[in-house]
Amino acid sequence: MNIDSERQPRVTILTPAIRRLDASVSAAFKEAIARELGDEPRALIVDFSKVDFIDSSGLGTLVSLMKMMNGKGEMVLCALNPGIKNMFTLTRMDRIFRISADRAAALQLLGL
Repeated sequence: MNIDSERQPRVTILTPAIRRLDASVSAAFKEAIARELGDEPRALIVDFSKVDFIDSSGLGTLVSLMKMMNGKGEMVLCALNPGIKNMFTLTRMDRIFRISADRAAALQLLGL
C-alpha cells in the first residue's frame, strides 16, 4: 500500500495513492495508516485527491481508524470527489466525519 505521508509539527497528512478504497485494499489501507499514526495518534488529514471510489468496506475502515484514534487525535478528510462525497452523504457518514474541500480548509478546521 503506497500512502504519501507529510508530517508537519502538529499534523500528519496522508494521501493514499490508490484509485479505489474497497474490500480488496481496506485491510492494507488500515494497516498502513495505523503504522503511520504509531502509538501517539494526533491530528490527521486524509487527502482523497487520488481516490476515485470508496465502498462500504472503505467506509468501515475509516470508522475503525477513527475509533483507533479514540479521542487522542482528530481526523479530517479532504478533497473528496463528488461520487465519494455523495457516498458519505447517502450513508450519513458526513455527520460523523469532518470533511473539507481541500488541505487548506482541513488545516483550518483543525485550527492549524
